[in-house]
Amino acid sequence: MAERIIKLPDVGEGIAEAELVEWHVKVGDIIREDDLLAAVMTDKATVEIPAPVDGEVTWIGAEIGDTVAIGSALVKLKVAGEGAAAEVAEEPEPGEATGSDAPEAAAEPVKPVAKPTAEADNSEPPRAMTVPKPVRAIAAATPQALAAPRRAPGDKPLASPAVRLRAREAGIDLRQAAGTGPAGRILHEDLDAFLLRGPEPGHAPGLSQKSAVTEVKIVGLRRRIAEKMALSKARIPHITIVEEVNVSPLEDLRATLNRKPTAERPKLTLLPFLMRAMVKALAEQPNLNALYDDEAGIVRQHAGIHLGIATQTPGGLMVPVVKHAEARDIFGCALELNRIAERARDGIATRDELTGSTITITSLGALGGIATTPVINHPEVAIVGVNKMVVRPVWDGTTFVPRKMMNLSSSFDHRVVDGWDAAVFVQRLKELLENPATLFIDG
Repeated sequence: MAERIIKLPDVGEGIAEAELVEWHVKVGDIIREDDLLAAVMTDKATVEIPAPVDGEVTWIGAEIGDTVAIGSALVKLKVAGEGAAAEVAEEPEPGEATGSDAPEAAAEPVKPVAKPTAEADNSEPPRAMTVPKPVRAIAAATPQALAAPRRAPGDKPLASPAVRLRAREAGIDLRQAAGTGPAGRILHEDLDAFLLRGPEPGHAPGLSQKSAVTEVKIVGLRRRIAEKMALSKARIPHITIVEEVNVSPLEDLRATLNRKPTAERPKLTLLPFLMRAMVKALAEQPNLNALYDDEAGIVRQHAGIHLGIATQTPGGLMVPVVKHAEARDIFGCALELNRIAERARDGIATRDELTGSTITITSLGALGGIATTPVINHPEVAIVGVNKMVVRPVWDGTTFVPRKMMNLSSSFDHRVVDGWDAAVFVQRLKELLENPATLFIDG
């Protein structure tokens, strides 16, 4: 038998390391060629690593959540044949380079992602206290007395006449006291313990206290999201503007356009209208369609408008990108939006489809609140948030009339975007959405 060392391959895009997010094997497993060994994540793209040969897993070189350098030893296999250990890297995709060698990592067992643990009891011993006569001096409560189970509802408490007399004089309901004597008999020590801790709150039938704690290791996409949010909030001073928009005319137009959908003209949601409104507003304020390199002190304004669409997926929040929205009409925006959102939810979006945005839209749909405070997608300088639509009474000058109203919550990087410019942009979006016919006018 011989030993084969499988290394982390070069996954392309100049990536030097990747995060291990899933193991498909464990030590002792017998695997076949092309069986999945592990999955790694690089910049929100998950790559699966298959086995190049048949063999038995004898060693795994990283734990879930570890960052592994390209070329590092990932798995050791016992394979048929003779000779010294051979170092091989998993075959990369065609056109990708093979990673360089790296020292082997120490062999440690993989830890589970989540595990329940019992909550530690750190309570201090009860302190001595003074109670009025005729209650005698109280002794320290024993752990046995404190931990005794409660009596079932309706059961008559067992106690001696002396204990019952003392309980009456002290105003103690024996049904609330735990008994540690034979057959659950309540002793004087149990009364001492009861007076020290006080009466326990009643519990409804069938309910019980829970003390387990589940530890969930933050790995993979969730860790990437956490790092991104922390970076954005730490570096960017946010200014958020909330504006109310009357979308009744837009909803009437949308209903008309959706009567006869086709493959080229799919049913429209509100987002394609907002996308076109942002294209028009950004043409007037290109400083908002920009990325801020805060380390170099440079704002890079982009002519092409690449709209990131915050999308909830089974694995967490992802931001697929509609490239060159300025070159798409409303139906073109809808088609591309549907395509990339579906690929993101299915977990098959490519790196190119998940990167390159210059400004982002976020929407919780019907779950959205009255107002939100969106977090900017660093290093962008603006984000537009869509809140839920509700029918509210609106004064039209003579009377109150029902209108479909929706708030836009937009955040801006206050280092490079002044409040005035932010307000002008939001008001332009409001104007375009309240007069949706203007979205179909070129220029």
